[in-house]
Amino acid sequence: MSPTSLMLVARKYVRTSVLQRLPRSSLPICYHRIRREILLQRFRYLSTSNCYAAKRVTKRQVKELVQGQLEGEALLPADKDELRKESLTQVVKNYMKKFSNCVVLTRVGNFYELYFEHASTYGPLLDLRVAYKGKDGVPMAGFQYMYLDKYLKKLVQDLDKHVAVCEEFPEHDINGKLQTPILRKVTRVVTPGTLIDEEFMIQDRNNFLLAIYLDTGSVKLDEQTSIPAKVRSQSVGLAWIDISTGEFYVQNATRAGLSSALLRIGASEVVLSDNIPSEMHEEISLSLGLKNERFASLPAPSSANATWNERLDQPFTTEQQSRFSAQEVAASQILFDYVDKHLLEFKLKPRQPQQKEQHDIMAIDRSSVRGLELLQTAKDGLGKGSLLNTIRRTVTKGGGRLLRERLIYPSIIPKVIEHRLDLVSAFVNTPTLHTAIIVQLRSLFDISRIVQKFSLNRGDAEEMLCLANTFLKVKEILQILEQHSQQTTAEGQALKRLISQVVTDGPQLMTEQIRSSIDEQGLINLLTRDEGELPDEDVGAEDDSEPVEANAKVNLDKNGREDPWIMRRNASRELSSLHAQLDALIQQRDELQGRLREQLSSPKLILKYDNRYGHVCHAPRTRSFNESALQNLGANPIGILKTSRLFHLTEWTNLGRQTDTLKYDVRTEESKIFQRLRQLVIDNLVPLRQNASVMDELDLVTSFATLANEEAWVRPTITTNISHNIVGGRHPTVKIGLQEKGLSFVTNDLHLDRHKRAWLITGPNMAGKSTFLRQSALITILAQVGCYVPAEYAEIGIVDRVFSRIGAADDLFRSQSTFMVEMLETAAILRDATERSFVIMDEVGRGTAPEDGTAVAYASLHHLCHINKCRVLFATHFHELADLTDGWEQLAQYCTDLYEEQTGSFTFVHKLRPGVNRKSHALRVAGLAGLPQEALGVAQEMLDRVKVQTRKQLGPSRKD
Repeated sequence: MSPTSLMLVARKYVRTSVLQRLPRSSLPICYHRIRREILLQRFRYLSTSNCYAAKRVTKRQVKELVQGQLEGEALLPADKDELRKESLTQVVKNYMKKFSNCVVLTRVGNFYELYFEHASTYGPLLDLRVAYKGKDGVPMAGFQYMYLDKYLKKLVQDLDKHVAVCEEFPEHDINGKLQTPILRKVTRVVTPGTLIDEEFMIQDRNNFLLAIYLDTGSVKLDEQTSIPAKVRSQSVGLAWIDISTGEFYVQNATRAGLSSALLRIGASEVVLSDNIPSEMHEEISLSLGLKNERFASLPAPSSANATWNERLDQPFTTEQQSRFSAQEVAASQILFDYVDKHLLEFKLKPRQPQQKEQHDIMAIDRSSVRGLELLQTAKDGLGKGSLLNTIRRTVTKGGGRLLRERLIYPSIIPKVIEHRLDLVSAFVNTPTLHTAIIVQLRSLFDISRIVQKFSLNRGDAEEMLCLANTFLKVKEILQILEQHSQQTTAEGQALKRLISQVVTDGPQLMTEQIRSSIDEQGLINLLTRDEGELPDEDVGAEDDSEPVEANAKVNLDKNGREDPWIMRRNASRELSSLHAQLDALIQQRDELQGRLREQLSSPKLILKYDNRYGHVCHAPRTRSFNESALQNLGANPIGILKTSRLFHLTEWTNLGRQTDTLKYDVRTEESKIFQRLRQLVIDNLVPLRQNASVMDELDLVTSFATLANEEAWVRPTITTNISHNIVGGRHPTVKIGLQEKGLSFVTNDLHLDRHKRAWLITGPNMAGKSTFLRQSALITILAQVGCYVPAEYAEIGIVDRVFSRIGAADDLFRSQSTFMVEMLETAAILRDATERSFVIMDEVGRGTAPEDGTAVAYASLHHLCHINKCRVLFATHFHELADLTDGWEQLAQYCTDLYEEQTGSFTFVHKLRPGVNRKSHALRVAGLAGLPQEALGVAQEMLDRVKVQTRKQLGPSRKD
């Protein structure tokens, strides 16, 4: 069956949106899993519902029935079900008390249920009907287990609640009968930062849990006063992890740089050491934009030790551990303590932590990340229109996550940047290689998250096959790369280095074991054969068909097996032997069934197992049925339905019991094989994660190549000089936005070096000054990310920090005016910028009186040029600055313009030219905005009057 046909079958018979988001190559397996669960649910309904009451049937008590010479099972005590209910509610009470800050979801059969006040409170919020259970009227509300992700999203993400998931652990006897009472226990507490494999997770973005440890040291904090200067340098340990992928990071920061670090991480949940003061907690909350419900507090570790190292998939040596600061280790301990409290039944084994060293990455402060719209737009906070959204061309989930990380952590190591650019060039210059690799990448699964599930003792046979099939794709990718890596060029060497990072030995053995053990084709064949067996109706709906006939469809295939076998028959010698014995019993059953059909003149008679009556013979009611032959067989009738009859036969009961025993043994052996395969996956945890990282890197560089080909971007030249030479530079997002409207973008050049480190830019509003500033900063960031850039030529001297002071907004929560926010950002730039920094500043000082604003703008520009000595683009409407800085050798003056036609119409000239433009043309822009003509006329009169007064005051030396 083709993948398209399988998709149609899945959509027809399984009403779930999950399948629509899965790769088509995984559809047969995933379909089988969902279908099996739904069939099981339907089987339980048919076995326990009261639909038999609607039939005309001769009833007898179960204890009166005799199955040949075997004794029937005794009835349970009459009050056993009630006792079971009391036991269940008591279990729920105990867990509600133990996890008092959580909503408790309890698995009961095919449902997850809320009880007591949780049902009354959260049932209506989840749009669930609240019912009342038992004689005590216990409130309860529930939903089918297959919708767990839907309701976890509402509780965890929408309502910011912690959810304790109480699972049931049923045990069955050799005949498949459920043993009671059922054991139930909480296996995990779901919080925003401890998600594992929930469907509602954003697949191409990390979900980080962050721990923050404050080293108070000898500094005494006074919450009643502002933070003293000494506290600004206080050391803060950060540790964050994505539990769904195992990615683990640590960083040592300062109080002053904490806000920027938090914005880069973008955590979903934060754990604070209990020594963090309240004002610092508020700053953290505001930086991340998280509610108080997403914060937790744990005691700070009494001493920094390396016990967390034992938790890693590959522990560090003593020498390697010494690289980590005491603050980083303490934060890691807090992180693992919190994880242990929530992943109760799961043992987390993350990757080795990556240290985010400040001397290895470009520092981009909080205001610059927002002002440059790297991750989201400043206006509405959406992803569309951001740089991340504009340049995303990745085709895998892991590649998308790596893109975001690289964008906020550009490198400042020339060798690293050049290696990344060499990889991109390899695909830009070889279109056939580029196309072939992308085709292969599209078929990869999200290996990082699948492997992490196995490390948490989750994962199933279908996901094992995903791992195996993905490794085969990885080998195909390696073969393609090796064909193009024989060149002695820098690009060929870069491909060789990438190939050398892939580990094949362990994963190869794992893949062979999985594919030789798990019967993938058998599952696909089962799906093809059973296309018509699942009714096109809601599970659990009333059914007018004969219940036993329906059970026959649910439980039996053509070989009489209740469930498909996951493993191949030859997966082990023991399994092969068991299948041979089972085949012999099935053949005996078929022979017995054929003989009974002939003796009883009932060609449609079947031998089956019924969940209520055990091993029964089922025969349609027909006139030709031989009643006397039935009596001669010594059969024991159960009852006569409207269209069929049921009876026990000793020979079939014995044979059925033997078959059940063998099936139980087969399942047991399959479970042993599966556990061996699971351990094999865990043994290969490190190489599988390594290979996943290589594939993420490959996806990222091929996406950069796609972007370069589509938008005609060029490879930047990276130098160690303090220079910026950009020819034909374009703003990546603005250019694409204009292109969609059929408009063209005006390019601009930029030339900065030791002799001219700064540009003072004047010109009208709407003439592109801010766009030029932003595009220059974005080109710098993209170059050091290792991406081609939107320009005709670009030579970038390594930048250690990018600072942006653009836009204006007040912060009423902190009682800070627009001007105060502007001054705080300006102060941070003047304090932290170095000779290798790149600074863009727009309209500094405009939030106050013109005289004061001019003074502040002059002082800021003077400090940047003479004290910081960094590269600066400084845009202003304070035209006096041009006169005040006219003699500065390191400063160049450029401007934009407005072209006015004789008819009165005008156009903005976005091309920069040397010189000063003293006209802001604010009234032109006001007219474009729709100000009434009367107001514009009054404004023009007032402007003319002010100009006359200004000329009189300045005298004839005034430059126009």
